[in-house]
Amino acid sequence: MSEPTTTPAAAPAAAPPDRGDPLRAVVLAGGLTFEREVSLSSGTQVWEELNRVGLDAELRDADADLLPGLAAARADAVFIALHGATGEDGSLRAVLDLAGVPYVGSPAAACRLAWDKPAAKGVVRSAGLTTPDWVALPHSTFRELGAGAVLDLIVARLGLPLMVKPASGGSALGAQKVARVEDLPAAMVSCFAYGDTVLVERFVDGVELALGVVDLGEGPQALPAVEITPESGVFDYTARYTPGLTEYHAPARVPDDVAARAAALAVEVHRVLGLADLSRTDAIVSPDGEVHFLEVNVSPGLTETSMYPMALEAAGHSLGDVLARLLTRRAATAR
Repeated sequence: MSEPTTTPAAAPAAAPPDRGDPLRAVVLAGGLTFEREVSLSSGTQVWEELNRVGLDAELRDADADLLPGLAAARADAVFIALHGATGEDGSLRAVLDLAGVPYVGSPAAACRLAWDKPAAKGVVRSAGLTTPDWVALPHSTFRELGAGAVLDLIVARLGLPLMVKPASGGSALGAQKVARVEDLPAAMVSCFAYGDTVLVERFVDGVELALGVVDLGEGPQALPAVEITPESGVFDYTARYTPGLTEYHAPARVPDDVAARAAALAVEVHRVLGLADLSRTDAIVSPDGEVHFLEVNVSPGLTETSMYPMALEAAGHSLGDVLARLLTRRAATAR
């Protein structure tokens, strides 16, 4: 692992474009995924922040009107606030590349890798980082070989408790902790409702952290870790989006050496997966102080209650200023 990258000090906001000719930004939100409502909330927050700092920002959905609209009124840069497959699997970014439209965030190929959680875990482990042991299998394997026999092998290999989740996706949709072997089949069925491949990994008990990374032109730097304390003990969809069910602490209440290792892990994940501009790594700190990589998000939530804005605030940054700087850099690079 590379040396820890320290949290960037809050730099003065990049001067907004001259109000007579402001940078024109398009914010993409919505889409047709399970995470549409969260995406609309993120996009609205981004749109409001960009207008607050003086950019000419427009909020658009990712639908059949998007490409004609961009062709008719070209954006200087696009910010993708789409969650789920549309915004995170690289497909939309590949289309924007074809159209020659600059955007903030990771390139299409890196997004495809990050979206595939087992593949991302494999790359991260190959880089020498720690991640819970896992197995990923498609629905067809259980159907053809017999679910009972396959599940017995999984439990024999990984033990209990287990974390069961879709091999791709966000917002913890379909994710469940399984402590009893008799609960595993139902958890698998629930998981397959969100995708054809399931990721089963050894459950690591400990302190859950959200680790933001931002690159404002000087390389990726870690933001203060956000500690996540769900009332249920599992940060699932309900815990994320039901007010009062989860407490957040920014910065996280962990020892300085653990915080430094977590920061180094997040920056290294960002680097080895080829990510750009911003990302959020989810991790668990086990009782022995080891930081375990869980997954990475190339389009982190940016609502008023999301963890990435909490991390920016803890670092002394304004969300609007950071977004404006990222968009301005992308627009300038494309010229």
